[in-house]
Amino acid sequence: MTETSFAPRVFSGMQPSGNLHLGNYLGALKPFVEWQGKGVETVYCMVDLHAITVWQDPADLRRSTREMCAGFIAAGLDPEKSILINQSQVPEHAQLGWIFNCVARMGWMGRMTQWKDKAGKNAENASLGLFGYPALMAADILVYHATHVPVGEDQKQHLELTRDIAAKFNHDYGVDFFPMTEPVIEGAATRVMSLRDGSKKMSKSDVSDASRINMTDDADTIARKIRKAKTDPDALPSEAEGLAGRAEARNLVSIYAALNGQSIDAALSEVGGLQFGAFKPMLADVAVARLSPISSEMSRLMADTGEIDRILMRGAERARAITAPILKQTYEIVGMVGPTP
Repeated sequence: MTETSFAPRVFSGMQPSGNLHLGNYLGALKPFVEWQGKGVETVYCMVDLHAITVWQDPADLRRSTREMCAGFIAAGLDPEKSILINQSQVPEHAQLGWIFNCVARMGWMGRMTQWKDKAGKNAENASLGLFGYPALMAADILVYHATHVPVGEDQKQHLELTRDIAAKFNHDYGVDFFPMTEPVIEGAATRVMSLRDGSKKMSKSDVSDASRINMTDDADTIARKIRKAKTDPDALPSEAEGLAGRAEARNLVSIYAALNGQSIDAALSEVGGLQFGAFKPMLADVAVARLSPISSEMSRLMADTGEIDRILMRGAERARAITAPILKQTYEIVGMVGPTP
């Protein structure tokens, strides 16, 4: 088996299921923008095919896809520097997904934590797509020969599965065709927790809107939610070890550090000793300064969805220049009959 050299390329995607929030920004969008400036080719995707593993209202799906694209751009992603796509416009994702359905094993899928969490006791009524979507996720990544994927901690298992699928494909066909993609988990707030319960991840599905800061919230709303965020009665420590057992305190300090581009220790050297009555206004000021411009720009972009659609169409054209040759080679390796080059 010959050794293949893979050029660095970053891919990551998010489900367009509505309500981008602070956790999405700090855990995904902010790192996406940082990768864009590292001189590496970057591809970012609204994974609308994944979204329909559970039923979506078509009008809501269209709106959420465009709103997510607006959020990507407002956060700093440049459609000329990064390739921005919605998954369904690049059919090679789904085509390679079928090949990987035939490579992946049922046992692998059944062990996926998110399958167990989402299907639960109702697994018999869950869609086949929900069970098998990790194979499509692997295809999303490997159809670009992506070498790095910025992900949240809860997605590490999916990246491990992607590597398993790549390794099995390469082994089964005696090739070194797909790379061993590396997950990249970085930053002070890769897992942002609820403002109302520091033991739960910030989520758009939480019934309490006060539990999260939405990327569409205005300055007053952001400040109010931070002011009302759950805390404890003790002052902030001067070192990260002092946050042990203080979930809400750790969450707010992590958010402050991430918004400022600091480590948690660096943030605590600045705010250690403060009571929350003094710290929360500081956090609110930073959050408003970082997020309000994004909210305003998203509103402006959503006023002209035709421009968003043109950006996604152009992104799909650029993406297919990468994915079509890789899929063609995959088909040739597998033994599919096609046009002679």
